[in-house]
Amino acid sequence: MANFTGLNVFFRPQTLPPTALYGYVPSETATLAFIILFAISTVIHFGQAVYTRLWWLIPTICVCGGLEVAGWSGRFWSHHNPINYSAYLLQICTTIMAPTFLLAANFVIFGHIIERLGTSYSRLPPKWYSILFITCDVIALIIQGTGGGLASAHIKTNPTPGGNVMLGGITFQLGRSVIVVYTFLAAEFFIRYMSNKPFRKSMSYTESFIDPKPMTRKIMIMSLGIAFCTLCLFIRSVYRVIELAGGWLGRIIRTEVYFNVLDGAMITLALYTFNFIHPGYFLADDDDDGSEKALGK
Repeated sequence: MANFTGLNVFFRPQTLPPTALYGYVPSETATLAFIILFAISTVIHFGQAVYTRLWWLIPTICVCGGLEVAGWSGRFWSHHNPINYSAYLLQICTTIMAPTFLLAANFVIFGHIIERLGTSYSRLPPKWYSILFITCDVIALIIQGTGGGLASAHIKTNPTPGGNVMLGGITFQLGRSVIVVYTFLAAEFFIRYMSNKPFRKSMSYTESFIDPKPMTRKIMIMSLGIAFCTLCLFIRSVYRVIELAGGWLGRIIRTEVYFNVLDGAMITLALYTFNFIHPGYFLADDDDDGSEKALGK
């Protein structure tokens, strides 16, 4: 368990130094830059979702972007009022939970890639990637949200229990069942596809096998896109685990550049990856428009 004790020594009315909550005063330039970047990406994603009629992008990628805007707005607020509890708690809760929704989009996209390249190379049927991993994602989200709520409720006394719960949620999302297992299964699928080693057809899938299709340039780029996005989310999750494990007064959590680079920049790169490598276009056949109908929904 992380050691979060000691933070309450700061919470004495009218005696808080400006760096009490963060260990620094959030940079106005950095917070404003991230607000703008996340807002632009989110608006574009919403427009792309409507245009391609891929409505699942709204409760996944768009929600992630909206929460990031809210979180960085909280940090911008903290620049002007660095001891404001509401601003501090806003950025904690939203930036912890936001990437969960983006990860869910990865699962859906990967399921479509499996359907395009051949389900016989996958250990699981395509739909199960969404069902299984999004369920785990939701569990992780609930744990993180509960931890954020506990930390918020006891921020002036002892936020240790809430911090430990958040740490448990991120650890579960990172290694116990979500990102690492998903990455393993995705890597196994591509290795089997490239080496033409499908699973035995006697396996009891509910879906019937389809003949593998050649990997088109679009599918290859889309695959590289989800690989890069997953890498960004993995780096961010490792950082947040180390950050929370060090406690509220740890060196990692109280160093701004780490948060800006290993959290903000990683999620920015992941979001913009899907702006440029959009599933509505790169999962579409050359003779269709990439719409919801074209993707078989």
